[in-house]
Amino acid sequence: MHQFISNVSVVPSSLWIGFTIGVFVLLIIDLSLFGKRGHKMNTKSALLESGLWMSVALIFNAWFAINYGKELGIEFLTGYLIEKSLSVDNLFIILLILSSFKIPAQYQHRVLFFGVLGAIFFRAFFILVGAQLLHMFHWILYLFGAILMITAIKFLVESDDKADVQESWGTRLIKRFIPTTNTFNENKFFIIENGIRKATPLFLALAVIEITDLIFAVDSIPVVFAVTQDAFVAFASNILAILGLRALYFVLADWVAKLRYLKPGLAAILGFIGMKMLLIDIYKIPSSVSLLVIIFILLTAALSSWYVARIEKKK
Repeated sequence: MHQFISNVSVVPSSLWIGFTIGVFVLLIIDLSLFGKRGHKMNTKSALLESGLWMSVALIFNAWFAINYGKELGIEFLTGYLIEKSLSVDNLFIILLILSSFKIPAQYQHRVLFFGVLGAIFFRAFFILVGAQLLHMFHWILYLFGAILMITAIKFLVESDDKADVQESWGTRLIKRFIPTTNTFNENKFFIIENGIRKATPLFLALAVIEITDLIFAVDSIPVVFAVTQDAFVAFASNILAILGLRALYFVLADWVAKLRYLKPGLAAILGFIGMKMLLIDIYKIPSSVSLLVIIFILLTAALSSWYVARIEKKK
């Protein structure tokens, strides 16, 4: 294991272990402090928690840069910003899933919490596998670059109007093997109904969110390896961005649809990162330049969305 880690990252195995333990401690604290409520998380609490998660990420980023170098620190911040941006786009889908299954607001926290746990596990697996593949086969970079270019085009042409997720192939597959019910029993994933153990809509929503995250990983994992080829930087930046997703959902749920230019902005970012990866053996774009380009695109998308919404409100 130690040899594997040394092949894919400059950091020692002790940091991997310490970081992973720290993440799970934070999740336990999060569940204890915020997960016991029986009512909808209000915007003020969501903003506070979201700010705390971002502060944790930035403090760790600063510590990491001091101890392992400015270059890796910039790569970490770039990976974090990209994954956070993709996570905001993913909120559109999560909002659709929770709405489709009619999940009451006071139970959404539980679904999102376990959704984050699943995302951490799957991202860790894919990042470690991807890092090992890059270590063994350099040409994988070109494959990742092509995936990102295709994804950028998909972001530009696809519609935001999604079909009912209750009729998706994932939902139909689950219902084929697991008895289900439309009945809620507080925040339980399974209940006994007529002597049969059945999955509630909370479990179905969680399962669809996890399936969706697996699909999103196809986009986000190549992105982070275009930014850095250090597995720990890829892993830590992704995980810290995901950790704040649940709180960010409650911040953005009411007005996430107003971010109309987020998707074109993400398409521009993915196209830029894909091009960077395809040109890596011809010219390696500095990490600092990549960070500035990404910040500029995100600011442009956010300010444009705000300005157009303001103009429409005046009309």
